Amino acid sequence: MNRDTRMWIVIGIAVLTAALASFGMYWVISKQAKVVEASKVFVVVAKKNLGMGSSVAEADVKLIAWPNDSQVAGAFTSIDQVKGKPLIASVLENEPITKNKLAESGSGLPPLIRDGMRAMSVKVNEVIGVAGFVTPGTRVDVLVTIRQDKDSMSRVVVQNVEVLTAGAKYDDPEGRKQGKPIPSTFVTLMVSPEQAERIALAVSEGQIMLVLRNPLDKVLAKTFGVTGDQLMGGDRLAVPAPPKPSTNEVRAVVRTAPHRETAPPPPSVAVRPCQVETFKAGKREVVPCT
Repeated sequence: MNRDTRMWIVIGIAVLTAALASFGMYWVISKQAKVVEASKVFVVVAKKNLGMGSSVAEADVKLIAWPNDSQVAGAFTSIDQVKGKPLIASVLENEPITKNKLAESGSGLPPLIRDGMRAMSVKVNEVIGVAGFVTPGTRVDVLVTIRQDKDSMSRVVVQNVEVLTAGAKYDDPEGRKQGKPIPSTFVTLMVSPEQAERIALAVSEGQIMLVLRNPLDKVLAKTFGVTGDQLMGGDRLAVPAPPKPSTNEVRAVVRTAPHRETAPPPPSVAVRPCQVETFKAGKREVVPCT
């Protein structure tokens, strides 16, 4: 047996031994391993996009398996629990339907109104409706302009109110997704009874306008309104003039001593130095006094 033959025999034995060892290890592990399947629960999800205010039909939902250790809070496990109930929020396709998105009874607009609130519709045009961008779900301020006898005034009367509908639409997911305006004649606002009174008076006494605001902005601005004089640069007229003294006002009199004229000081006399004039041998000499 030559050298090459012996080498191939050794290689074959090594490969066969490795194969047998691998198969034996796999057989032992497969016998000991147990397949543990995670427990699941069935939840109700939407088959398609469902808009706010629509009633849930049996054909709109389905049951899917959901991991039991990652349950959705408020989810339903039976289609009968959601069938026929209206939605108070939009639901996307394959999204679980939860309790906080369903109304207990009724359909249409009434289920969307929260406890203690009211729905109030106001007539708008393209200008008042912020060029159609006042859509369901946005928040607005209500501004009123009232004309008085000699002047007019504008002021914000209601702030941060939610828009329920624009025209007859409760929701417009596509328009909201693409940022498209919704032309409408009426806008329905969700307001408190006190806010409804203020808006009703504003509509009857003047002209209202809706001001669109950022939904994340919750701060209520403190305004005092603006008049026609202030608008046209008459702010200085609003500065009160100094009060005139009353005729009944007692005035304090301050008496001063009379002015006396003083005599001018006498003129100063120049003092000449003392000198002595002498004559010696026909010569004149001036000698200062000692």
